[in-house]
Amino acid sequence: MSTPSSIQVGVAQGVVWIKVEGKGSFQNSTSLKEFSKEMVARGHRHFVIDLNACPVMDSTFMGTIAGLALKIRTEGNGEIQVVNLNERNHSLLCNLGLDQLLKVEDSPVASASPSQTCTLKDTATDKLSEAKTMLEAHEAVVAAAPENVAKFKDVLEFLRQDIQARQ
Repeated sequence: MSTPSSIQVGVAQGVVWIKVEGKGSFQNSTSLKEFSKEMVARGHRHFVIDLNACPVMDSTFMGTIAGLALKIRTEGNGEIQVVNLNERNHSLLCNLGLDQLLKVEDSPVASASPSQTCTLKDTATDKLSEAKTMLEAHEAVVAAAPENVAKFKDVLEFLRQDIQARQ
């Protein structure tokens, strides 16, 4: 039985704070994606993602973060700062080349997080929406570091076929 995960969010002094508690996975990627899109639409360009309580991330979750970083890059001035990573999460981001896209803090950072936060609700998605989120995330990982094509070629093809079959 896995430990439930949650994502706490808030805004303080123009910075969007995202604190992941539990595993960062495809199961909470859609809600993170939707929240991030809304924050960017409201003009926010600075995000801090605190992974202190996140033991591991899957490729969909990392791709969702990469997609946000790519969006901010095209929108102009801004950054995604990832803080309080354990060794495993640091290694995962580096192995996919995402440390070149994100500002990864190697040393522990004291969270000056907002005084008011809320928990993102897991977006109850159908299998088609979930597959689309997964495809977008993996495409972002490849866009961020083209050498990832070889790692995710089969996953991308499977997801495209899955989406086509579900439509």
